[in-house]
Amino acid sequence: MTTKDAAFTGSVPLTYETHLVPLIFEDYAADMAKRLAPRKPRRILEIACGTGVVTRAMSAALPGVTIVATDLNPAMLDQAKAAGTKGKVEWQQADALALPFPDASFDAVVCQFGVMFFPDKAKGYAEARRVLKPGGVFIFSVWDRIEANEFADVITQGLARHFPKDPPRFLARTPYGYYDRATIARDVAAAGFKPPQVDTVAMRAYASSPSLPAVGFCQGSPLRAEIEARAPQGLKAATDAATAAIAAKFGSGSIDGKIQAVVVTALA
Repeated sequence: MTTKDAAFTGSVPLTYETHLVPLIFEDYAADMAKRLAPRKPRRILEIACGTGVVTRAMSAALPGVTIVATDLNPAMLDQAKAAGTKGKVEWQQADALALPFPDASFDAVVCQFGVMFFPDKAKGYAEARRVLKPGGVFIFSVWDRIEANEFADVITQGLARHFPKDPPRFLARTPYGYYDRATIARDVAAAGFKPPQVDTVAMRAYASSPSLPAVGFCQGSPLRAEIEARAPQGLKAATDAATAAIAAKFGSGSIDGKIQAVVVTALA
């Protein structure tokens, strides 16, 4: 992973929120809130909250709970704050590998599709373990292999044809690059958690047109930086190439494709 892989800046947060959140994140946010609700936590730490899709889901599903929502990127936090939530949320910039919170201060720690960006997964998990109360729960999700996530896979293939000499590999390398169950379980155990429950969760992503996932991935993620590094004025052409690849695979009207995640539940 490169430093740019974790850079969500400029117009990326707004495009992420308007395109990618409804496409691939909202249903998994609801699933995460549903998993957390029976545990009745009173104080939750969310790591890598992004634009707040899980924050909003937890706030709606768990009335009265206090959520501390953190992210490394101020621009993502600003977008999350602008969207707002129903319940009490404290927004704070924080590095997942050096959390600015006391030991044993949360009932639950949650991270949806963020740990893939941690430079040191085991260290990030150890920080989550440190701030959890005894018996607290850490729930996080990662994307499964890119071949199980059709829109991302087809866009990666389309961009490889568009940039044959130097294909952008951000999606396969980082968001869809940390899925091996044995590796995840090993990293979680190294942080001091009990053996985790690991679930594979498949869903469908729906889009009104092929351009929606193309714009979302090419312009609403750090993939944009990879594209612009290869062609500073070529973002539109690359997005068009991704749109054409999606249309060739799924059709030119309303489309849907498989998405698949790995959801991990670990007890302190």
